[in-house]
Amino acid sequence: MHRNRLAITAALIGAMATGGAQAGETATAIFAGGCFWSIESDFDHAPGVVSTVSGYIGGHVANPTYERVITETTGHREAVKVEYDPAVTSYATLLDTFFHLIDPLDPRGQFCDFGESYTTAVYAGTPEELKLAEAEKTQVAEELGKPVATLVEMAPTFWPAEDYHQNFWQGQELLSNGLTREQHYARYRAGCGKNRQVEAIWGKEAFRGLDGHA
Repeated sequence: MHRNRLAITAALIGAMATGGAQAGETATAIFAGGCFWSIESDFDHAPGVVSTVSGYIGGHVANPTYERVITETTGHREAVKVEYDPAVTSYATLLDTFFHLIDPLDPRGQFCDFGESYTTAVYAGTPEELKLAEAEKTQVAEELGKPVATLVEMAPTFWPAEDYHQNFWQGQELLSNGLTREQHYARYRAGCGKNRQVEAIWGKEAFRGLDGHA
């Protein structure tokens, strides 16, 4: 299976180089994988990632707010924009990491969160990235032996989420429930069962490409 992925990557390496950043510059990737708190916390543990921003993408309303998005009437997904150093990691590596930290088979949402805003997607920034994402989706379907529900398409406008959502998983501000954001997130993640469910799907390959995870 890994040979197939390496072959796909090798076949498209020239295209990747064309669309990549110059030496010393960073590049970006956008992933929707359910709750953006979780995707952000996971990618913050990925080697080569410089920063992450939680936000909304794919809807038909400009300047969406969390309150509107969760009504499931705007068409947006919760997503994370990942800024990374191409000298340390690659778009192909981040794609592989992404699919191994979600349930790519569920068309309803992720884990304990259901609705369009929690469904999964890869939003490519270039045609070359789109080819890589489509190839990765095909490979994942072959690995799991089932259709993959994750959408792959070119990225529309990404709208950053409200400040209080950013880096939620490590925030120390107290919430109305008496917990810090970090404590609230830890309780949410455990209660939602993300780690357990990802491990059930991927086994020892769960969370591949991360240096630990939240």
